[in-house]
Amino acid sequence: MSEPALEVRFRGGGFVARRKRGVGITVFIVLVLLAEWGTRTGVISALTLPRPSDVALTFKELYESGLLFKHLLPSLSRLAVGATMGALAGIAVGLLIGLFSLARAGLVPLVAALFPIPKIALLPLFVIWFGIDEMSKYALIAFGTFTPTVVATYAAVDNVDRTLIRMGQSFGLKWRSIVWKIVLPGAMPGILSGLRISLTIAIILLVAAEMLGAEYGIGAYILQAGSLYDLERLFAGVVILSVMGVLVSAAIAAVERRVLRWRV
Repeated sequence: MSEPALEVRFRGGGFVARRKRGVGITVFIVLVLLAEWGTRTGVISALTLPRPSDVALTFKELYESGLLFKHLLPSLSRLAVGATMGALAGIAVGLLIGLFSLARAGLVPLVAALFPIPKIALLPLFVIWFGIDEMSKYALIAFGTFTPTVVATYAAVDNVDRTLIRMGQSFGLKWRSIVWKIVLPGAMPGILSGLRISLTIAIILLVAAEMLGAEYGIGAYILQAGSLYDLERLFAGVVILSVMGVLVSAAIAAVERRVLRWRV
């Protein structure tokens, strides 16, 4: 008699990340509940951390008074304009460096010199150049987004499989077709990963820019709360920034799912 067939489990998953719904929200809720318990029982000092329930009440007051959108909308506008300028310029320069040897020889040393400069330290210089109004804030955010995007883009182009490029050349594809059909799709995962980092840096620089010469904005709101030692308002501003970071990351993830559907 023949032995019964045994089921062989598939072992070729290739470290593909599996979505675990609800785990992130659960962790967040547990941390909030622990903070609420600690502040109510006195384990955590009220001078160190406000009660999450008080922060929630502050959010409610912000929303009802209309101040939430008075501060949020200018910040979103500055972030959108500055980050878009920096990201588009960074991707363009990164592609130039990745595709052309002359551009690589001329621009890589310049990018290497600019990259380690603390961008916040340049804010007074941008104020001198562009004034204390919106343009200096756009410039700071754009410059802070530009350099990491350049590095991520040309590194992504360098990591494209050269075997695929040689294969395209052997089949007689034109240079433009190789770039459009091989190089850009192969570099896109690295470019999008770099944008995650760049846009996070943009949020940090947004706060720094708004702390100087801005009447409205999340950074100005946090500065006002800190000067008054109002922890509830200060943490409300920090939570808004965290939510902005999560939404930016979710937007990049949505673009990845749409653009990188070919990737298993």
